[in-house]
Amino acid sequence: MTKFDEATQAIRVDETTYDVCLDPGYSIGGPLNGGYLMAVLLRAVVDASPHDHPVTTSAQFLRAPRPGPAQVRLEKIKTGRTATMARATLVQEGVSFIEALVTTATLGDVTPDWTDGPSAAMPPVERCVKLPDPKPESGITLNAQVEMFFDPPTIGWLDGRPTGRPEARAYFRLAEPQDPDPYVLALAVDALPPVVFSAGKRGWAPTVDLTWHLRALPAPGLLTLIAGGRLISDGWFDEDVEVWDSAGRLVAQSRQLARVGRG
Repeated sequence: MTKFDEATQAIRVDETTYDVCLDPGYSIGGPLNGGYLMAVLLRAVVDASPHDHPVTTSAQFLRAPRPGPAQVRLEKIKTGRTATMARATLVQEGVSFIEALVTTATLGDVTPDWTDGPSAAMPPVERCVKLPDPKPESGITLNAQVEMFFDPPTIGWLDGRPTGRPEARAYFRLAEPQDPDPYVLALAVDALPPVVFSAGKRGWAPTVDLTWHLRALPAPGLLTLIAGGRLISDGWFDEDVEVWDSAGRLVAQSRQLARVGRG
């Protein structure tokens, strides 16, 4: 079991309840990363499902949970031959923190009938750069769990040269060697810095709603993350992320709505 597997482990209590322990190693400066929290929820949902893979997840982030013990409570909505729908709630000390609707199915290893290419080109990984290590007092621990290699223009905001567009692009993998799987993809779709940083906005950007789709089971190797936004307005922004695997296949897509620059 890898560190990530252990950090997202869900232990069955009964048919509708799983115990989890939220790991402080996935903090983004206080709050825990939303993709990590989705991975925790999905461990419980898939374990309770007759199907193997979380093909679509829509999560509402009600408030930010603390590291430590919590529970995932499940409500089965419908079970069919090819798909099962369930509601999953992350609960800590009797309070709901995340509400999610999840559809599980079993994906095969098939050739797509049709596929488009990435929405933006990435330079070779050797021409990409890593973010500086965060200062210990920042409370950001997620960086130690993942490795990301960024397309240089999309992190120009670090030295006051944002592109002026909401965008982010990077290669991604876990710091501890592990082939990507659906739970790693749940983390990956929310791992990039908020795209509003590249548009000149800064500060914690809390996710309100995040929906993502598992489109294929990823091949081993680096993932490519390509993110962009369409509108920043009235303190809100959207962020779309494509995840491509090392075989050049689209393996995940996400869209989230978040608040601009708080705190």
